[in-house]
Amino acid sequence: MDILRNLKKLANFLSYILERRPDEFGLLPDNQGYVKIKSLLSAVNEEEGFKYVRRFHIDDIISSLPDSRIEIKEPLIRGKNFGNLPKQVIAVNPPKLLYTCVREKAYHFVLENGIHPVGGEKVLLSLTKELAEKIGKRFDPSPILLTVHVLKAMDAGITFHSLGELYCSDIIPPSCFTGPPLPKQKEEPKPSEKQIKPETEFMPGSFILNIKAEEEKKERTKLQRKRKEIDWKKERKRADRIKY
Repeated sequence: MDILRNLKKLANFLSYILERRPDEFGLLPDNQGYVKIKSLLSAVNEEEGFKYVRRFHIDDIISSLPDSRIEIKEPLIRGKNFGNLPKQVIAVNPPKLLYTCVREKAYHFVLENGIHPVGGEKVLLSLTKELAEKIGKRFDPSPILLTVHVLKAMDAGITFHSLGELYCSDIIPPSCFTGPPLPKQKEEPKPSEKQIKPETEFMPGSFILNIKAEEEKKERTKLQRKRKEIDWKKERKRADRIKY
């Protein structure tokens, strides 16, 4: 009974997101009400009491609850009553400031080329920094928060659409947003004096004494002398035996 009760609770929560307020959770459905299953799970896992939810729980809802109000079209999901969703319309009087996040590694590119869609067809913008950062952390653990100057973007010809608490656009030009300064790049450590090998200057008519080679030569000479001495002693003993 507990399992079935938990499934019904989860099913109602998913229906609320998919059929009523996807914008509240930073989700932007397409024209047919679909969102990515992966994006939905990321949003659900952020909510207290639903951090345990995985893909198989959604499959269990569809197979176990005959009155389930969700349907899947891989890799997308939507509510069956998606007609209740708020409509995406052109924002006539948008707020002066909106917020979005970009990947930390892409920040340098964004500063030069503007904000482009990540994993979707639109640049997703929110009314609050908190929601923007929540969305940003779904694709980067340390996203860069940017402030979009809406009126300046509209003067540059950018059109904004709204869906509840979310806004979106095709692109945000580099001159229409602000953000923190670029993080300082780590400088490569300079080699220490011990690591730097001094260059040897050659003078005309000079040569370099290879100490190791000289030592090896001396050792070979010693061995040769010992062998000669041993051979001489052997010959001496042989001669003495013949004599006596």
